[in-house]
Amino acid sequence: MTLSFEARVADRGFDLSFDVAPGETVAVLGPNGAGKSTLLNLVAGLVRPDAGRATLDGEVLFDTAAGAFAAPHIRGISMLAQDALLFPHLSVLENVAFGPRSAGVRASVARSAARDWLAEVDALDLAERRPAQLSGGQAQRIAVARALASEPRLLLLDEPMAALDVSVAPAIRRTLRRVLEDRAAIVVTHDILDAFTLADRVLVLDAGGIVDEGATREVLERPRIRFTAGLAGLNLLTGVRTAEGLLTDGVELRGAAVEAVAIGAPAAASVRPSAVQVSLLPPPDPAGNRLRGIVRDLEPRGDLVRVRAEGLSADVTPARAAELDLASGTPVWFAFPAAALSVYGG
Repeated sequence: MTLSFEARVADRGFDLSFDVAPGETVAVLGPNGAGKSTLLNLVAGLVRPDAGRATLDGEVLFDTAAGAFAAPHIRGISMLAQDALLFPHLSVLENVAFGPRSAGVRASVARSAARDWLAEVDALDLAERRPAQLSGGQAQRIAVARALASEPRLLLLDEPMAALDVSVAPAIRRTLRRVLEDRAAIVVTHDILDAFTLADRVLVLDAGGIVDEGATREVLERPRIRFTAGLAGLNLLTGVRTAEGLLTDGVELRGAAVEAVAIGAPAAASVRPSAVQVSLLPPPDPAGNRLRGIVRDLEPRGDLVRVRAEGLSADVTPARAAELDLASGTPVWFAFPAAALSVYGG
């Protein structure tokens, strides 16, 4: 299965193109309003583009130049939303069999396939229940089975774990990782764990276009835009490559290059908040990196407090935050060792 996609929707500021290779799962990330839902709806056939062309296995989904537009139900695409949306009047078995039966498969064959898919998602024992008798995690497993029972050529997942309790999400994530293996899929998510667990590749959208893309670990461990760095829990610093590391805002920082970047070329660098120390006086270690900042806010995070300034954050203990009497507007120094700073192409 190969998806080739190019589309423009003028009133949404949406204009992008990308491909999905056979057996590839692509995660789509981006802030609210970036165009993620528009992308899914265009692929599914729920929105018509102003211009563009998309094909799935060489078959045209839409081609505005030729006036072609395939109806959603004939595209061979299934969508799994954050709400299971099961038919309340049907049993679990009949919910899963619904797709094949709608495609003309005999009832007995459709039910047999439904049982196979229920077994695949560890839910065969729920076959005779009604949706009202299911927990949220059980309902989402059934929704996965129903989406796959119609044997889609492409699976679309829209925030599949967003409506689930944190205690339930890991089991659904494991189920999806298993059933998506060697299956083409597009996953829209705000959860970095979904991307790391499920996706081979990541697209980062903003304002209707692609602002970053690449292999999942490359994009999320070497972010080049602040949104992606925030998702990955990293500080992002940008500037130019120097022999020692990175020149940013007139300050040279020492760091370890994790990919080849020419001296003087645009570069980026990341450092984890856990590696950053906070003090009121200039740090005494001349070999370390240090930057000045003004505290913007403090956020309790379990047994730590995240201290945020413009462009840089640090995780400190509550005792340290109290000792420094930190508050919004406090001028501070941030310090971190050279070994904690990863430098790469910007």
